[in-house]
Amino acid sequence: MSKNTKQAIWGLTLVGPAFLLLFTIVILPIIQSFIASLRGVSGGYDFSRYQALFTDVGMRANIVYTLKVTIISCLLVLAISYVMALYLRFSSGWIVRWIRKTYMIPMFIPGVIATYGLMNLLGNHGWLARLLLPFGLELPRIIFDMKGLVIANLWFNIPFATMLLSSAIAGIPNSVIESAKDVGAGRMSIFFRFIFPLSYKTFLVAFTFVFMGVMGSFTAPFLMGQNAPQMLGVAMQQVFGVFGEREQASAIAFFTFLLCAVPGYFYIRSMAKEETARM
Repeated sequence: MSKNTKQAIWGLTLVGPAFLLLFTIVILPIIQSFIASLRGVSGGYDFSRYQALFTDVGMRANIVYTLKVTIISCLLVLAISYVMALYLRFSSGWIVRWIRKTYMIPMFIPGVIATYGLMNLLGNHGWLARLLLPFGLELPRIIFDMKGLVIANLWFNIPFATMLLSSAIAGIPNSVIESAKDVGAGRMSIFFRFIFPLSYKTFLVAFTFVFMGVMGSFTAPFLMGQNAPQMLGVAMQQVFGVFGEREQASAIAFFTFLLCAVPGYFYIRSMAKEETARM
């Protein structure tokens, strides 16, 4: 047996347990959900469950609402996180030190507790509304509305995205920035020609994880979301738990997986191109 063959067998042995775990808890449930979603009302196999996703008015509204909340949340999270990461990289002082010590705190607060706190803070009779009342100001409807979900998504995802982007921007050598300044490059030119291209891969990773996290979220949409339309996670739970339609719930789950696979595809494609360029 050659040395390359031994290395190949040893490599497969090392990745085998991880792949088996991934297949058991991720791939196999996806396959089972897809098979269950193909069971029609008459007992055969067809795509009637998926057709119902787009022909039913309520379910179609849920899909549009989920995409709208996800896209708005992703844009705001990445914009705020990138600005914060740039500020932490190129600024100094007590404000920077304070942000570095505190911006990770939301990651260690359980989602249920954070959602409950937001409901008490931003509700019609919450703390903020009571503070504004003596000034004659009325707080607009935030809880049980899209605005509340977007705020919750900002709370949950900004620390993680900022951590990823900060690590990428911190890895950009100072010599690159200083050399660009020496030849007369402005701030915007440095950002678009050097900083963003060098941190693009991490930016794509952050976008992928934030997109999948918001798309598949359940706690905040269930507790502080509106009754109609709903996020797909809440709609799936109601279809399965309230109406007992397991096949239709499986169709919603697999369709959500397909939506989450879109940014994942572009991420894998970008990584494959980078590996090909290296070879």
